[in-house]
Amino acid sequence: MKTQKMPREKLISIIEEQDKRIAELEKMVEWFKTQFHLAKHKQYGVSSEKTHLNQMTLFNASETTADSTQEMSKITEVKAHYRKRTRLTTDKLPEDLPVEIIEHELPEKDRSCPECGSGMHTMGKETREEIKLIPAKVVILRHVRHIYACRNCEATSDHVPIVKADMPEPVIKGGFASPETIAHIAVQKFMMASPLYRQEQEWKQYGILLSRQTMANWLIKAKDWLEPLYEKMKQRLLEHEVLHADETTVQVLKEPGKAAQSKSYIWLYRTSGEAEKQIVLYDYQPDRKYNRPREFLEGFSGYLHTDGYEAYHRLPDNIIVVGCLAHLRRKFCEGLKILPKEKQKESQLLKGVEYCDELFRYEREFALLTPKERFERRQFLSKPLFDEFYSWMEGLCVLPKSMLGRAIRYAREQKKYIERYLMDGRLEISNNRAERSIKPYVLGRKNWLFCNTPAGARASAVYYSIIVTAMENGLNPYQYLTWVFTQMPNLGKRGYAATVDELLPYSAALPEKVYVPTPKKEPEKYAWEEE
Repeated sequence: MKTQKMPREKLISIIEEQDKRIAELEKMVEWFKTQFHLAKHKQYGVSSEKTHLNQMTLFNASETTADSTQEMSKITEVKAHYRKRTRLTTDKLPEDLPVEIIEHELPEKDRSCPECGSGMHTMGKETREEIKLIPAKVVILRHVRHIYACRNCEATSDHVPIVKADMPEPVIKGGFASPETIAHIAVQKFMMASPLYRQEQEWKQYGILLSRQTMANWLIKAKDWLEPLYEKMKQRLLEHEVLHADETTVQVLKEPGKAAQSKSYIWLYRTSGEAEKQIVLYDYQPDRKYNRPREFLEGFSGYLHTDGYEAYHRLPDNIIVVGCLAHLRRKFCEGLKILPKEKQKESQLLKGVEYCDELFRYEREFALLTPKERFERRQFLSKPLFDEFYSWMEGLCVLPKSMLGRAIRYAREQKKYIERYLMDGRLEISNNRAERSIKPYVLGRKNWLFCNTPAGARASAVYYSIIVTAMENGLNPYQYLTWVFTQMPNLGKRGYAATVDELLPYSAALPEKVYVPTPKKEPEKYAWEEE
């Protein structure tokens, strides 16, 4: 039986269609390989995006170490000197620590000379120092209030005056928690990232059965004393002209109308580096909608540093959104990380990283300048390089779905926001300040995993705001919270703070004991100075 031959034109059409399908599948496989390598690197690789100088090709290594703000100085010969080798450590003990002296002496019977038998005297001493840690000590504070009455009135009058001695109000009425106890629990959870179930085991070591539910209730109730501070800090924050914002996820199990597995969000707002006193606020919200920052920032007018999230771009016109060059640089770095080392030096991705690194290098040089001087130097050095960077990207012809194509597309979309840092000397080139401030919450979340209720999530946002702001202003969070929980229930009474403003973590009225002691740094000695 004869088989019918297929027309040549149809064969060619089928082959072309197959070739097209194969090309599409190859692109898909390449895309999946890229995503696999990137996910693998994120999970197991080094998270640092630091660029090594020997990797740089676009800018000369000598230029990366030069200071463009200073003129070239004359080269002079200096006599060689030698520095005494010291321990490579930054360990330092405060000078005001109590010292416990232990004397090690020979017994009386052993103080005879082994040669002649005569008595021996102390001719010198050898000394070594050790740091001794004394574990926490738990005690019960029993407040006893004396009540006074008049003996004469008791005997002669039908009215006997009763006078009670002053006694401070407790931080939680009807409970046995002291300010020190709640401060300790709060610092352990929100600063040291120790969940309440671990703290429950810690209390057991002292023979105290304190449940995690009780500790959670204490934190939520004591949060009411911190709310006035939070509101005052928010009011002061919105008076600044330059802010930073970021957000991260949090799981709340009993969120009304939502499944336990759904995501809620913690939004971060903080002051910029130009502020004299730093304020960091966390705000819990059940979603990531654009109206959340709009509502929080109501009354604010100025510059807002953010990442590329679209919700920030829908803020009112009186808020000027400033983009982040670090996020753009990360797009190039992600593509660079999945390339073999031998191909990285010739990659256009590396060239994009180098442009970003050079712009960041300028910012390090401008760090100590005034805002006006920084603005002028940026116009002279940074702006031409920024324009050159974007002109280089516009001249590239790349596949839109490749890592380089994605980085360039992101750069084009974010250009009008990123370049705004050149508008004012107070602005920063990146939103890394907010990224660093959101990190304490992210580290804590990895340990305590979730919040049980919205009230608990709100409480955690308030505690993080108070503790991180205290740390930013050089305070000891435990001492500061103890001070606040002692003062707030007795606000306005004799011997206590008169107003909430006196208790703010950047107030000049705070006592010395709430600050972290700063050890004096001894000047480094050279060999000839010791001689």
